[in-house]
Amino acid sequence: MIPAGGIGSRLWPLSRAGAPKFLHDLTGSGQTLLRDTWDRLAPVSGEQRIMVVTGRAHRAAVEAQLPTLADQNVVLESDPRESSAAIGLAAAILSRREPGVIIGSFAADHVITDQTGFRHCVEEAVVAARADYIATIGIKPSGPSVGFGYIHAGEPLNCAGAPHALTVSEFVEKPDARTAERYLASGNYLWNAGMFIARAERLLEELALSQPELAAGVIELAEAWDTSRRGMVVDAVWPNLTKIAIDYSVAEPAAAAGRLAVVPGDFDWDDVGDFASIARLHSGGRKSNLAILGADARVLADSSSGIVVSEGGRTIALIGVDDIVVVDTPDALLVTTGANAQKVKSVVDALRLSGRGDVL
Repeated sequence: MIPAGGIGSRLWPLSRAGAPKFLHDLTGSGQTLLRDTWDRLAPVSGEQRIMVVTGRAHRAAVEAQLPTLADQNVVLESDPRESSAAIGLAAAILSRREPGVIIGSFAADHVITDQTGFRHCVEEAVVAARADYIATIGIKPSGPSVGFGYIHAGEPLNCAGAPHALTVSEFVEKPDARTAERYLASGNYLWNAGMFIARAERLLEELALSQPELAAGVIELAEAWDTSRRGMVVDAVWPNLTKIAIDYSVAEPAAAAGRLAVVPGDFDWDDVGDFASIARLHSGGRKSNLAILGADARVLADSSSGIVVSEGGRTIALIGVDDIVVVDTPDALLVTTGANAQKVKSVVDALRLSGRGDVL
């Protein structure tokens, strides 16, 4: 299951409500992040066993990117209700269609090039899921990032077929810098990559323990989903579902109760969370490079590093600036630095509060 939602607010003004980041080619692969995700998952499950949950406004774009996506596997949100509702609804629909099914949730906007390493981790997570755990895949931290959640890995799960799987003693969302440095130094923490694998019924049981009304709502929706009553029930139930990330509704309480397992990911991974991460992807990690995106970008640079995204058609000249971020679109211009890339979200929040929805 691929949740394809959100606006990617840290990638504004490139990513907008009408064209979120999963519909952009941010890696230079020649494909959107969504298509890259599909190509990564199709060998694991088969194309007919991939479900996409996305907004109604994005249906046409998603289906254009994924022409072999089965119509029954397109789940449309009338408005965003966070990941618990999206993943919970998918789990409830699939559980009714195929009792006992194991589902995996993989975000539409992540970058993974090591397909073999990824698949091996998913296979181990499926084994843990069959043993009745909520399984996740954790990424070895490359630094003390405050932008990710952290998974405290415990003892080996001792589950045949999943030799690298570990118990999880704690699941912590986005700690402060000092705590992140402590986690990194301990060597016992992994980044939360937002990948969850579980029996659909097991995930719904866990959701019901912490969010009983939300769980009841997605089950009610699923009961009507493949019937003529879908539209009426969606209009009545969906707007009232609690907005909460699955990290809080399922992962944290499952970890606290000893019901969460993690498979350490031995593959490359990036969530393309801000312009600094895009710059790293295009520069191969070299801070001295200037990454340039845009089919018709016209950039002159001297002694400069960072990233320029050009969609406005103007010539952009940079002289003697390091770690620069310039995003030029026809109706908005962003100038910041890689060190402040995470703060772009605050600009989006300010624009929303000021009523400038026309540029969002």
